[in-house]
Amino acid sequence: MRAAIYNGPHAIEVGERPDPVINAPTDAVVRVVLACVCGSDLWYYRGESPHDLGAIGHEFIGVVEQVGSEVRGIAKDDFVIAPFIYCDGTCPHCLAGVTSQCVHGGAFGNHGIDGGQGEVVRVPLAGSTLVPVPGSGHSDETMRSLLALSDVMCTGHHAAVSSGVKEGSVVAVVGDGAVGLCGVIAAKRLGAARIIALSRNPPRQALARDFGATDILAERGDAAINAVLEMTNGVGVDAALECVGTGQSVATALAITRPGSMVGIVGVPHGVDASIAETIVFRNVGLRGGVAPARAYIPGLLADVLESRINPGRVFDFETDLDHVAEAYRAMDDRRAIKSLIRIGRKETGR
Repeated sequence: MRAAIYNGPHAIEVGERPDPVINAPTDAVVRVVLACVCGSDLWYYRGESPHDLGAIGHEFIGVVEQVGSEVRGIAKDDFVIAPFIYCDGTCPHCLAGVTSQCVHGGAFGNHGIDGGQGEVVRVPLAGSTLVPVPGSGHSDETMRSLLALSDVMCTGHHAAVSSGVKEGSVVAVVGDGAVGLCGVIAAKRLGAARIIALSRNPPRQALARDFGATDILAERGDAAINAVLEMTNGVGVDAALECVGTGQSVATALAITRPGSMVGIVGVPHGVDASIAETIVFRNVGLRGGVAPARAYIPGLLADVLESRINPGRVFDFETDLDHVAEAYRAMDDRRAIKSLIRIGRKETGR
């Protein structure tokens, strides 16, 4: 089969990999329909985070081609969403709702596991990992939003849940990438009354407003902190969603959150100052988040996508095919795209 291959920083190519087969009775083989590039993939692409040479990518939807003898709840020809972390659904962490920390789980596209940016993927623990999508003949708009559920929408939702967004909350979203924009959707969905989106990019500002942002703030650093405090009469926000992971973005999120409230942090940390502990202690601001338990979130978000209550697929503003996957990375790295979609296989079937 053909797949995207990571050959080192700034070196993404299409190459041949062995066709996936059933290795364990709990495996399934899925033919990919749509995949995409994640913001975390850019850290590998830029050489700022380590990644194994070989398969890459962890966000995909597709059609089940084979199932192992012990797979339950998933059948051949099902159209499925693959959360970016596979899980057994039965370990103590899964039972607590933190499927991203499954003791038997792992991520696609690393450590010898097939990558989502390829024609076919072997999915371990398929019965407890894959989420079947009801119906068939979904529109292209819906398909894009279904793809967003494999990671980015769940990650934005995790930031909102972790920060304690609730009915009537005043919220700030730090970061205008795909995760931040999905965080705006999530905050609106959870009932936030005011959503301040920090963005200086006009197209992203417009999308944030469409998703439910009530205020747009272009400032950064100390200027952003002062502006948010002024907008909230010196109090700060009830919840901050940190969706970038840089030292500045984390510091901003902590500084604009009122005492007694929470920062939901989902950005991959790079250059974050360990002294933030002093802020947490002396300002009584909590910090919670991490890798989103996508498998736990998908069913609830899926219903809203299928009923057109949310449309996170709008974050995909660049599209290509597998042959041009390198351009998908370049477009995001150059900030010409919020998020790149890769069309790979035939349209879904479903049952």
